[in-house]
Amino acid sequence: AAPQGPPVYVDLAYLPGSWSARTVDEEFFRRIRSLCYVVSGDDHLKEGVLRPLLDALLTGKHQWGIDIQVTLIPTFDSLVMHEWYQETHERQQELGITVLGSNSTVAMQDETF
Repeated sequence: AAPQGPPVYVDLAYLPGSWSARTVDEEFFRRIRSLCYVVSGDDHLKEGVLRPLLDALLTGKHQWGIDIQVTLIPTFDSLVMHEWYQETHERQQELGITVLGSNSTVAMQDETF
């Protein structure tokens, strides 16, 4: 288990893809509090862990206890993402989570991803 400590606040967090995505759980979102989370990795491995990752965001954000707007930026189109968005839209609004359209691009300084 990871040592307990205060949450870390960042502007942008890039969520891992493939097998590493399995490490992103409710505790991750409770401790790593970001204004924007980028979800990338359009592959079959990501599809298998995407729904638990998205549900963990809702559960973890609920535990923050403070009102901070969060933006979720998917960089690929996914049926799992669409279904999650439709099924949890009301909960997203309650928690202050905005989901940008799929295939989004983020530009920072001289780099675009």
